[in-house]
Amino acid sequence: MTKAPLAPYPALRLRRLRQADWIRRLVRETTLTPADFIWSGVIHDGGGRVPVPSMPGFERWSVAEAAKAAREAKALGIPAIAIFPNIDAEKKDPRGLVSIDPDGLVCRAVRAMKDAAPEVGVMCDVALDPFTEHGHDGVIEHGRIANDATVEVLVQQGLVQARAGCDILAPSDMMDGRVGALRAALEADGFHDTMIMSYAAKYASAFYGPYREAIGSGKLGTGSVDNPADKKTYQMDPANTDEALREVALDIAEGADMVMVKPGLPYLDIVRRVVETFALPTFAFQVSGEYAMIKAAAQNGWLDEERAILESLTAFKRAGCAGVITYFAPVAARMLGA
Repeated sequence: MTKAPLAPYPALRLRRLRQADWIRRLVRETTLTPADFIWSGVIHDGGGRVPVPSMPGFERWSVAEAAKAAREAKALGIPAIAIFPNIDAEKKDPRGLVSIDPDGLVCRAVRAMKDAAPEVGVMCDVALDPFTEHGHDGVIEHGRIANDATVEVLVQQGLVQARAGCDILAPSDMMDGRVGALRAALEADGFHDTMIMSYAAKYASAFYGPYREAIGSGKLGTGSVDNPADKKTYQMDPANTDEALREVALDIAEGADMVMVKPGLPYLDIVRRVVETFALPTFAFQVSGEYAMIKAAAQNGWLDEERAILESLTAFKRAGCAGVITYFAPVAARMLGA
């Protein structure tokens, strides 16, 4: 692309294009709309809504409330909702097998949401950490997360979600080969149109803490099973960037329709590299820690909350994201619609 040469000052005054709101809007390079959001929500097996202390303003939904959220998303122009379960502790086991129950919490929520607002897409997390008593994303064997044994359970989990009506399966476990195994199982079971958005570059991050509270995840490094202290043997090293491209390439080759980078703002360089390398719809997850930081700073009067929300979401689009998974989706949608 040939760029026009810059005239010297004062023939060129860059502030001319910033002098009023109308011209700033007219020349704006990045536009944010409610259609850019996937609303992230947590469901529980009780009634009503339950606040999450580490995420001010955020609440878990009952199945009935999840259906209401789907109708709200439709009204706000939000295309899809991603749901994550908070499972009662007594239902968990070392292998997370309640995840494959066709009448379990996730499947009931999917059916209720699709009945309430079939036009709104539903995305389901494919991972075992909400369902295991130890809080890891996979099956533990001899003190390690067993890749292939975990993939076997994930495939069963993905199939029950697809049968319930889930539109997008989002494997977040970071096991090798799970995208290919899921795609093959979906094809064999006739779910040719079920989409896969892989958590292709998911980092072993400090920013997931509030989410673990929201889903009631087990405490790593403790419990009755041999339990690794962290997830560094399967989630990515935050220091690596070339490795992210290899992870994305493998997931695309195995049948992912879309890919995701997680967390969000601290990894916008990864987003940009993925978009420029693969030109595939690429999403980022504005994770719970990012949400909590903005909310806490705003509550202390250190940030303008509304400006910080929209600025952070715009940054994802500016980096090249097709969309953003965010807990701020309904708030941001209302601001943009105002």
